[in-house]
Amino acid sequence: MFGKAFTERYPLIRVCGSIFVCAILALPSALTANSALWDPPAIEVFPNHEWVLTGKQSLKEFLADGRQLFMTQFNALDGAGRPTGTGDSKPTIRQPPAKLFQRIAGPDANSCAGCHNQPFIGGSGDFAANVFVGAHFTDPPTESVAVSITSERNTIGMFGSGAIEMLAREMTADLQDLRAEARIRASMAKRESRADLQTKGVDFGYLIARPDGTIDTSGVRGVDADLVVKPFGSKGVAVSLREFTIFALNQHHGIQVVERFGWPRTGTNDFDGDGVPDEFSVGQVSALSAFQAALPAPSRVKWTRDADIEAARLGEIRFGELGCAGCHIPRLPLRSLWFFEPNPYNRPGAVVPTDVGGQIAIPLPFSDESALFKDATGAPFVAAYTDLKRHVICDDDDPFFCNERLRQDFVPTNQFLTSKLWDAGTSGPYGHRGDLTTMSEAIIHHSGEAKEVKRAFLSLPDNEKTAVIKFLKSLQVTKDFNGSTEWR
Repeated sequence: MFGKAFTERYPLIRVCGSIFVCAILALPSALTANSALWDPPAIEVFPNHEWVLTGKQSLKEFLADGRQLFMTQFNALDGAGRPTGTGDSKPTIRQPPAKLFQRIAGPDANSCAGCHNQPFIGGSGDFAANVFVGAHFTDPPTESVAVSITSERNTIGMFGSGAIEMLAREMTADLQDLRAEARIRASMAKRESRADLQTKGVDFGYLIARPDGTIDTSGVRGVDADLVVKPFGSKGVAVSLREFTIFALNQHHGIQVVERFGWPRTGTNDFDGDGVPDEFSVGQVSALSAFQAALPAPSRVKWTRDADIEAARLGEIRFGELGCAGCHIPRLPLRSLWFFEPNPYNRPGAVVPTDVGGQIAIPLPFSDESALFKDATGAPFVAAYTDLKRHVICDDDDPFFCNERLRQDFVPTNQFLTSKLWDAGTSGPYGHRGDLTTMSEAIIHHSGEAKEVKRAFLSLPDNEKTAVIKFLKSLQVTKDFNGSTEWR
């Protein structure tokens, strides 16, 4: 299950041939710890990363396993719950006991699909599916939703995520190349060298490289100083689908993955003390991440009434003229035609390619009718309506989006990643808290860097405002993983 590079990176690892075998060998102790339970575990598939690389398991089967894991309602025999562990992504112990389910501090969900289900499995969630970021750190588990303790967030849709992650990887590579080139120039010229951090038409500020090799990042904007574009989460804090998945499994389900919570990093096979060792394998995380990466991109509704067609066309024109497209960029160029799992920029606790013997290649779901498409020359583009950059979107004039008090991964509380609008027509409610029922309200509350654009929108005649909303409503998820359009 683990490659040589992984065991060298984590020399304490104990290998049992496969994580599944380890779990079976340890199962009697888990059943003893839960002696009043007679149900079987809910997890029924055990995909293996290496099997896909070597052709022992087909990619189709691997993705199907990922979909099944996404829909699995985890139970205590799978390791659901974390009696002696918090929901922190960094393995952190707490004093037992803790409830199996706790709506605020978590675990708070039975399955991934329990929250990600609109309009299909893998999509966004209703206000009732909101999560509480920060509460999962608390010990003892908090039952308060006070903004001083937790930030409430709405569930974000995952459709088209493979293309989004590849965009972020390419942007990261470009930014880090610019940094490396500035370092070389500074070293050779024996004086400071400035690098303007622009990639795919997005401006991330600048940095100054000094002759001694140090870097001044005070001019960097909208991305961390490490220049790794993190495309997932309202704050842009997860490097990859894999990181996002690992975080969510622990926070929302109490399921700990081996690569972060297992013996290599913690010195125990049962970090959360629930009697179930090695709860989720490397291969299972790979399959779950790959399934999300393979979800088709949103597309546009083809209106049939002439009035609707004309309104959407006018709305799209005004969207660009107003300046909305300055942050919600209609399309970004993509170099890759494939998604590769795992991400080489993953941080410790999430495997990288050398840990598992290589990357699984998954073709990105390009389509002439979707927001992931190729132009007439064959060049690939992602029409996600984002710049994958953090912006200040609130101020004293309109503090609505300044509701949070806790910093997440050192991101300022008034900064948020530019929302992807490509599924706006099917991803309501709106706002990072999901407390806005209409797109109009979300636009009205834009402030900070978006203040002038908001004012320009409000100065439009009502029929043109309605046209902008009509255009945004046309951006929808119309097909699920299997190509079904049954919801419509």
